[in-house]
Amino acid sequence: MKPIWIVDDDQSIRFVLEKALLREQLPSRSFTNARDVLTALDEDKGPQVLVSDIRMPGGSGLDLLDKVKTRYPGLPVIIMTAYSDLDSAVSAFQGGAFEYLPKPFDLSKAVELIRRAVEESQREEVADEAMAEAPEMLGQAPAMQDVFRAIGRLSQSNVTVMITGESGSGKELVARALHKHSPRANGPFVAINTAAIPKDLLESELFGHERGAFTGAQTMRRGRFEQADGGTLFLDEIGDMPFDLQTRLLRVLSDGHFYRVGGHSSVKTNVRVIAATHQNLEQRVKDGVFREDLFHRLNVIRLRLPALRERREDIPMLTRHFLQQSARQLGVEPKRISDAALAWLGQFAFPGNVRQLENMCHWLTVMAPAQVIEPKDLPPEVAVTETPPSPVLAGPTAVPSVLVKVQAELAGSQKMPDVPATHAATAVLEGDWEQGLEAEARALLATDRSDVWDTLTARFESRLIQAALAATRGRRIDAAQKLGIGRNTITRKIQELGLE
Repeated sequence: MKPIWIVDDDQSIRFVLEKALLREQLPSRSFTNARDVLTALDEDKGPQVLVSDIRMPGGSGLDLLDKVKTRYPGLPVIIMTAYSDLDSAVSAFQGGAFEYLPKPFDLSKAVELIRRAVEESQREEVADEAMAEAPEMLGQAPAMQDVFRAIGRLSQSNVTVMITGESGSGKELVARALHKHSPRANGPFVAINTAAIPKDLLESELFGHERGAFTGAQTMRRGRFEQADGGTLFLDEIGDMPFDLQTRLLRVLSDGHFYRVGGHSSVKTNVRVIAATHQNLEQRVKDGVFREDLFHRLNVIRLRLPALRERREDIPMLTRHFLQQSARQLGVEPKRISDAALAWLGQFAFPGNVRQLENMCHWLTVMAPAQVIEPKDLPPEVAVTETPPSPVLAGPTAVPSVLVKVQAELAGSQKMPDVPATHAATAVLEGDWEQGLEAEARALLATDRSDVWDTLTARFESRLIQAALAATRGRRIDAAQKLGIGRNTITRKIQELGLE
C-alpha cells in the first residue's frame, strides 16, 4: 500500500497522526507545506490518501486540493480545519474533497476517517485495474453487435441513456463502456444499486448530508451526485427507487441542482446519468409506482441487452474467457472444456445470464476434477442426461434454430439456400422447434420468475420479425404483408423490441 501523506505546518499534529497511523500499521509521510507536496508528486507515485490542513505558509490546502485533483481525480483528500475555517472546508467539497476533519479532533475518529478513505482509494484502484485488464464486452451474436454499434454512436455524446435487460446480462459493463468512450472518460464513474440500499439511507447516499442532519451524522458527507461531478453516475435498478425520491432525482436531472439532507444551500453538479433496470418501466408507470415524467427524462436513448439464451452462439467464447479469468484469479492452470460439455451449456436456459455463466466457470475451476471439463463435471442445474444435445451454433454465420424454420416458411421453400445445414437446423425444419419452445418454457417456469409470458413472447416476435425482414431484404411493408400484420404494427413492434 502507498503511504498516507500528512500536510500540516503544526509539528504536533503531524507527530500525533504519524504515531496513530503507525499503531494501525498504516504507512505515512509528512510535509510542512504544499510546495513540498507538489515537488514529491513529480518524483513519486503519489499517496494512497492525502490529509491536508487548510491554512499553511507557502500555499493553502484549497489550492493544493485543486492541483492534486487535476493530476489524480480519484485520490481521496481529507481537509483538516479549525472550526473558524468551516466555511472554507465546506467550499472545498466543490473541489472534490473526500471529507473534512475539524480541529481539535478525536484521534480515533481521525484514524477511522482515514481508513474509510484508504478503502475508497483501494476500491477505485481495483476497479481501474479491472477496466484496464479485462475486455469491456465480448460477443459475436448479431444482438451484441447492435449494442456495440450503439455504444460507438454514443461515444461522443452526453445524452442520458436507459439500459434494459435481465439481471446478470451485463448492464453495468455497458454503462462503463459508455463512460470510457465518452468525453467524460477522465472524470469519475460512480455506480449505485438503488435496490440494494434501504429507503431511509438512499437519499443520503445519493445527495449526501450535512453534519447533524440525523442521528449519527457527525460529519458532512458528499453523496454520489457530488462524487460523480464531471463524470458519469450509473443508477442500477432504477425501477425500484422509492416514489418520493423520484421527485428529487427529476429535479437534479432537470437543472443539476439539489440539497444535501439537512442542508439549506443548493449544490450544483455536472453529471451524466445512465440508468438501468430489469423491469418494465412502462408497466410500472401504469401501475402508479414510477413517475411518468421521470421515465421520459431517463428514456432519451434506450439500449436493450439480450439475455444469454438469445445469444447462445457466444456461450463457447464466454465460457473459455471466464475459465481463463478464474484461473488467473486463483493462480492455477486454466482448464479446458470439451465440445460435448459446451453443447450442454448451449442448451441451458441461463436464468442468471452472463453472471450465472461466470459463476459457473468459477465453480468449474475449483470443483472439476480434471484439466478437461466433460459433461459429467458440469454443475447439477445443467441437468446432464445420457441423451446428447444438439451442438451449439457458434460464430458470425450461426442462425438461431427457430429463425431457420421461419425464414424457410416465409420464403415459400423448405430450406433457405444461405443457411448452413447443421443438425440443429435440420431438426428444426422437421418441426422440433415447438418441442424446443416447450423445453425453454419449462426451464423458465422452473425458476421464480413471473415474466415468462412476456419474455418468450418478445423473443418469438423478435425472431419472427427478423426472419421476415431477412426474407424481404429489409422491406418493412413486404415483411408486414407476409406476416399478415399492418405496416404500423410492424413499425411499432420494431421500436418496442429494440430491433432498430
